Amino acid sequence: MKRYLLVIEAAILHPTYKAVIICFLVIHAGSVQAQQTTVVAEDTAYVRVVHERAGKIVAALAIKDEKKFKQAQDIIASQYRALNQLHEGSKLKVQQLKQNTGLTKEALDESVKQEEADKEANLARQHSVYIDQLKMVLTDEQIEQVKDGMTYRVLPTTYQAHLDMIPSLTEEQKKQIYSWLVEARDHAMDAESSDKKHWWFGKYKGRINNYLAAQGYDLKKEREAWEIRKKEKAAR
Repeated sequence: MKRYLLVIEAAILHPTYKAVIICFLVIHAGSVQAQQTTVVAEDTAYVRVVHERAGKIVAALAIKDEKKFKQAQDIIASQYRALNQLHEGSKLKVQQLKQNTGLTKEALDESVKQEEADKEANLARQHSVYIDQLKMVLTDEQIEQVKDGMTYRVLPTTYQAHLDMIPSLTEEQKKQIYSWLVEARDHAMDAESSDKKHWWFGKYKGRINNYLAAQGYDLKKEREAWEIRKKEKAAR
């Protein structure tokens, strides 16, 4: 190390080498600054996108108080950013684990599984914090609207579709269907993408279909009869 320092020191004393080193340092500094600028620009763009998305969700709540509107928008936007950090951070950890050539396949699988469990625990904690924050500025009804806004209103749409498709559903069956859709929505709210949000609802729709089949419903016939009723209604 000392030998390298002596070489650099000697080079600096020579006018030509000194100029070359200064030029290199300037170029390197400019490259780092350019990279930093790019990261800031990307972060700013993402912040703007989630802020606009949050604004659209809050706009549906018909909040007249401008201060409360802004508070709700900031809370929702911050949640999107927190979720993104959790998901991206977890992906990075998994990537690092897979790059660790010292791990056996069994050890890697176990480590990835543990990381997934840690991520789910972190998401659950963040979910709880988020709901508590919303409760400070919104009513329970408005919070339900926020949850639906974050999940493309799949819950109310799917629930109503089941009621329309099977008019003979009992109150107990309706309650069970709604309960599972709420559970699906809670998971979907914390998902990292649109596809994953829909995946969660798809998972619970499968559970609902199995439940209804076990209750004696022929879903194929129920769906066909529903389509006929919709066509007859449209023809009136």
